Amino acid sequence: MALQKSAKKPSSQSVQAEANSAKTSPQAIPNLDQPKKGGSGSKQSRVIAMLQSPTGATIAAMMKATGWQQHSVRGFLAGIVRKRLKLKLASKKVDGTRVYQIRGGASRSPKVASSKPRSS
Repeated sequence: MALQKSAKKPSSQSVQAEANSAKTSPQAIPNLDQPKKGGSGSKQSRVIAMLQSPTGATIAAMMKATGWQQHSVRGFLAGIVRKRLKLKLASKKVDGTRVYQIRGGASRSPKVASSKPRSS
C-alpha cells in the first residue's frame, strides 16, 4: 500500500498575486533605460542644499532628510558630491559633532579642455 501525495493546490494569495501582475499596465512599469531626472524635490538635491547652507549639515541630519543609512550618506558625499560633481566638501567638528559643508566656488560642470589648437 503506497500512499500517493495529492497535488498541492495553489493558495489564494498566489492566485491573486498572479492575477494582479497580469493586470499591470505598461505605464506602471518604470522605464529603466532612461535615467531618473533629479527634480527640485529629489533626495540628492535636498542633501546638496543642506550642504550649501551656511551652517552645513551633519550625517544624522542628512539621514533624517533622506531616509538613507549612514553608509549611504557617506557614499553619496564621496562618490557624487566629491567625485562626480567635483564640489569641494569640507568638514569640521562642532561640539563633538562632525559638520559637512560645500566650500568654495566649485562649479557643478567640470571644465573640459578644448581639442582645437590655439592660434597665435
